[in-house]
Amino acid sequence: MSAPQGATSVATSHADAIVASQGSAAQTSGTSTIRAAIVSLGGEMFSIDLQNVREVFVVESVTPVPGMPSGLIGVTNLRGSVVPLIDLRQMIGVAAETALKYAVVVKHGNWQVGVLVDTVPEIRTLSKDQFLPAPVGTGDGVNPFVSTVVKLEDRLRGVLETSAILSHFEGTG
Repeated sequence: MSAPQGATSVATSHADAIVASQGSAAQTSGTSTIRAAIVSLGGEMFSIDLQNVREVFVVESVTPVPGMPSGLIGVTNLRGSVVPLIDLRQMIGVAAETALKYAVVVKHGNWQVGVLVDTVPEIRTLSKDQFLPAPVGTGDGVNPFVSTVVKLEDRLRGVLETSAILSHFEGTG
């Protein structure tokens, strides 16, 4: 499922958000599946629990704000609301060679932020048995934004923990 390339805003279905399970993907109880947005960052695939996704939009302009913490690249106007934009590529160790043109608006409590991504997300239903704990102590440092992995297309992909991402940036600046 993909959006038209010229769309300026692609809202996620409210029904999809209702269908999404409660809590983190790996710790969900009561259902055997969750709905997730599959995104690409620097050529690597990640998933985001659809329950945490508000919408997806094409980033038309970014206004830099002096003094913002590393990773927060600026703000954009989304239908009259100012949305901070995060580029996670450097923080999760993937290549940051090109400008990203899409943002996935994720929420945590009353706070929301646009996470920049390479592609319009694909929405998938994932089984709980596809999720595994992320490896720890591999020598590359701990990545607090990926605590779980999911098996997609015979490869393990990171699950972005939106609460960890937003908590990290709430405490800075």
